[in-house]
Amino acid sequence: MKKLFLGIILFVTSLGFSQDWNYNFEEAKKLAAEQNKNIIIVFSGSDWCAPCIKLDRNIWQSDAFKKEAAQEWIVVRADFPRKKANELSKDQTDHNRKLAEKFNLEGSFPLVVILDKNGKVLGKMGFKNVSPEEYIKMIHAFEKK
Repeated sequence: MKKLFLGIILFVTSLGFSQDWNYNFEEAKKLAAEQNKNIIIVFSGSDWCAPCIKLDRNIWQSDAFKKEAAQEWIVVRADFPRKKANELSKDQTDHNRKLAEKFNLEGSFPLVVILDKNGKVLGKMGFKNVSPEEYIKMIHAFEKK
């Protein structure tokens, strides 16, 4: 019974910090305007880009980032997997390609683009081997310029 109770507590706690990724930029812009939040777009190669995988594991999946993102940002994932098993729908692939044509002409992976609620670019950065708290501070530094 104790284990069941502990499992339920852990599950409910993890729900409180669940990552709420958006996959449609236009919908994300609407949410950002409604909630008066900035937007973060993450360009990632989830199944082939080692720094992308490390960024996901160390930053995006951290409780610190999940908590901050829920309060401060609308986060959008633009993934570009290469393995057939991870293939996205044609619509999602086309959507991500159009986002890259607008915000990631360099083709950098990973690339994190910080935008205001209207879609104006505030800054860009890539992988940094820092703590989640330090990465969060770097994102906020772009917002204060």
